[in-house]
Amino acid sequence: MHKVELLSPVGNMECLFQAVNNGADAVYLGGKKFGARHYANNFDYDELISAIKYCHLYGVKIYVTVNTIAFEDELDEVLNFVEFLYTNQVDAIIVQDIGLISIIKTKFPNMEVHASTQAHNYNDEGLNYLKSLGVKRAVLARELSLDEIKNLKSDIDKEIFIHGALCVSYSGCCLFSAMHGSRSGNRGECVGSCRLPYKLYENDKLVNTNGEYILSTKSLCTINNIDKLIESGVTSFKIEGRMKSKEYVGYITRLYREKIDEYYLKKKYNVSSEEIENIKKLYNRELTEGYLFNNYGNTLMNIKTPNHIGTVLGKVIKIDRKQIKIKLSDDLYQEDGIRFDNDKGLIVNKLYNEKGLLTNKVLKDNIAIVDNKIGLRNADIVRKTLDVSLVNEINRPKNKKVEIEIICTALLNKQLEVILKDEENIITKYGSVVESANNAPTDYNRIKEQLEKLGETPFISKNTTIDMSDNIFIPIKELNELRRDAVKELIEKRELKAVREVVINEIDEKLTKKKEESLSISILVRNEEQLKCAIKNNVDCIYTTDITLYKKYKDKCNIYFRTKRVSNHSSEFKNENLLVTEIGGVSKYSKDNNVISDYFLNVTNRYTIKELFELGAKKVTLSPEVNLNNIKLLAGEFNNIELIIYGRIELMVTKYCPMNMLINKDNKACNLCDKNKYYLKDKDDNIYPIINEKHLTHIIDSKPIDLTNNIDDYMNYGIRNYRLELFDENDKEIESLIETIRDSYEHRNN
Repeated sequence: MHKVELLSPVGNMECLFQAVNNGADAVYLGGKKFGARHYANNFDYDELISAIKYCHLYGVKIYVTVNTIAFEDELDEVLNFVEFLYTNQVDAIIVQDIGLISIIKTKFPNMEVHASTQAHNYNDEGLNYLKSLGVKRAVLARELSLDEIKNLKSDIDKEIFIHGALCVSYSGCCLFSAMHGSRSGNRGECVGSCRLPYKLYENDKLVNTNGEYILSTKSLCTINNIDKLIESGVTSFKIEGRMKSKEYVGYITRLYREKIDEYYLKKKYNVSSEEIENIKKLYNRELTEGYLFNNYGNTLMNIKTPNHIGTVLGKVIKIDRKQIKIKLSDDLYQEDGIRFDNDKGLIVNKLYNEKGLLTNKVLKDNIAIVDNKIGLRNADIVRKTLDVSLVNEINRPKNKKVEIEIICTALLNKQLEVILKDEENIITKYGSVVESANNAPTDYNRIKEQLEKLGETPFISKNTTIDMSDNIFIPIKELNELRRDAVKELIEKRELKAVREVVINEIDEKLTKKKEESLSISILVRNEEQLKCAIKNNVDCIYTTDITLYKKYKDKCNIYFRTKRVSNHSSEFKNENLLVTEIGGVSKYSKDNNVISDYFLNVTNRYTIKELFELGAKKVTLSPEVNLNNIKLLAGEFNNIELIIYGRIELMVTKYCPMNMLINKDNKACNLCDKNKYYLKDKDDNIYPIINEKHLTHIIDSKPIDLTNNIDDYMNYGIRNYRLELFDENDKEIESLIETIRDSYEHRNN
């Protein structure tokens, strides 16, 4: 019976030891670059080699993240990194960028590639396309329900997140951090814009939300649904947490390991209240079963705080300048971490009982006193955010053992033979010729005892077989030496396990000569007035999100319909002009339609551009994250690439509807967004418009990017296709932008 894989997060070597020794089947980790958790400790090259050996020694697979977008000037570096992983026998790499996936599978054909959830994997067309590239596994979008996952027909291996932090935006579809924080979520540098406070406005009127963290999700926890998850047929259960503590990694891995194994043994399992409390003590933004089990609104979001809230410890009953008195509902230990409901917290360095005497613990239902070293003046509830007794228990040494078989043949007048066998390797060691015993013979039990002295080694004997003659003598020293030599060789064999034949292909980098293009201006319009202005000013291409407008004008101008960012592709198009927003759509629609790929596909390098052209796109839009130097490199090589020169970028798309949750109180029959205008406002009074389509929420930037000051540079580099991404601009503003582009083009050609 094929068992589901338990995949654990690893941010450093300590976390690696915890994951392996607590039962992970596989771990995932990142190098110092190109991983989507840039601020985890991560692994340098020497540490990666050590990690690979350690994992393989214990029969654990190791996957390395290369799941950020790669810029043109980084391609040599990222491919060198992949080659290092390939030759050092990493089991698989996790990749976001479709161009990188394509070139990796071409250059390193035997490398196993998993498509990161950052690749926006949620429909059959996208999954089938990834499989056609050679991808073995796809990490599915966290927005999919279990029923939706079961209905996916693609036979690619599927991996799902089962525990940890959730992103409010579809992964790989968030530009909030890049546009407001100068740190890219697609580059592993997310500033956590969704964890910041915002105010919600309806038609310019502030909505009372009873919490300011409107975009902050709870923590995913599916421990009570292991049976349903296993029965869904997915390949791998993934725990989030490469930036979490080693204790978190150890305990969460151990808990899911126990429940998975219980299910396979008995088809049932039990989760205790103590185990749930331990989860909360390690990291807790409140718990949710997520979209997997159709949680939404209040069951998904925690708008009160984005921080770890732990568990309720007790109630504050007295505060003075020196001390805080607490009535406990849980045990409190010296060195525990606590936080009060005003968000002030401390480590309990000194703990006193009700009599004011120093102690190392106070049991629940009693009074505890701690020093008021944070200047606390008022508080009600106190929570435990660090449980030192739990931490100490998790950190007690637990050494995983690999089961082996030991076979010893000790026959008179023949060489002593000791064999160690695991699931793949057979190690044979020979000793001296066995002689008769002159005095005390070596008995069966003594031979068995010496051979099974595996102590601090990674091994334990599940079966020891000894075939021996009577009345023989074997020096104990010789038995020990044969055992040690066999163990050493078996360790080396396991550590240096070859998971693949290393074949490296040469890449043909020939490019067709770039042709001189004439100027082309595209405009995305939001209403008919903007569309009429675009027509009046003879723009080359018009994009619209309104299917009614598209149908009305498709015979009157060169207009394209922008497809949905999240789609099951139930819509069928033939002989239409489409601006396509996700890779499944490009794969499906480019066969029978005129397709342009949109900026949501995170195009940042030549390999992605080539892949999209080969897939059938007629024009490719660059990501707004591409900087001036990389635009220059790409423009020098390719025709038909489009640059957004002006416009409000869509910062995120989310399945969560704040209006339905906060105004309509999670009533599924909601049409608020058809009647009213909504926006978010941050602490600096930046206003982020919200566009909602059937509760798929699009959050738009507070201000447009404006690259028109650099347009002469772009013209000189060879960019000829420019887009204006309109929001609420009037005719005068639109005409001014068009004129700026045309003036620059005419100036260059005169």
